[in-house]
Amino acid sequence: MPALALTGTRALAAPKSRGFSNKLLSALPDDVRDDFVSDLTKVDLPRRTPLETRKKRIDYVYFLEGGIASIVATNDMQVEVGIIGYEGVTGLSILHMSERAIYSAYMQVGGFGWRASASALRRLMDENAQSRRVFLAFAQAFLVQTAETAVANARASVGERLARWILMAQDRVRSDEIPLTHEFLALMMAARRPGVTEAMHELERRGLVVGERGRVIVRDRTGLIERAGSYYGVPETEFGRLLRV
Repeated sequence: MPALALTGTRALAAPKSRGFSNKLLSALPDDVRDDFVSDLTKVDLPRRTPLETRKKRIDYVYFLEGGIASIVATNDMQVEVGIIGYEGVTGLSILHMSERAIYSAYMQVGGFGWRASASALRRLMDENAQSRRVFLAFAQAFLVQTAETAVANARASVGERLARWILMAQDRVRSDEIPLTHEFLALMMAARRPGVTEAMHELERRGLVVGERGRVIVRDRTGLIERAGSYYGVPETEFGRLLRV
């Protein structure tokens, strides 16, 4: 089947260096990573770039260096079930020895990263046990994230969920400024836009964030963590434990 169309993607040659921000690439053994460099192509990934299509074969995986990818379940409506940033790689089905995407994936916050063929990633996992451990550790941490997202969607208030989501996004953009709109947040959180807008106003009244047109600015991360309560932190702790980062 043809590769996914990447409108606006610009391919660049991979550098022969170890200077990766991506946590998984950084966690690979030095000699293995140096060999894998030849399978990587640097790509720009503007917002809305499709990375995977539900029920379609995955031809490429993406090691993000910047930006955020949304993993989205689609039934009667779109619901975000997980996000991936510079800590991970898309193509979770490939890590589990499958080849079809269960969900769709696209760039929610534009950035860039490294593209590799799915076959190259399979070969890397088949040939090197340490690399396989790294990728399966990430898959485990991501499963924890999706489980915690389900718990938050079922039990948390919109305000708690919003605080959690902003924290997760900030972790990945590594900045206090996050390019987000209320409309997009409502879609991803499966919540009504007026409810998300009111929750944002509540965070603003508390002095935790400032909402501007097309972006959210974090002012008090500690306060956001307190507002999110127990719904933030479990996947982050698990990722650090499994990958020791």
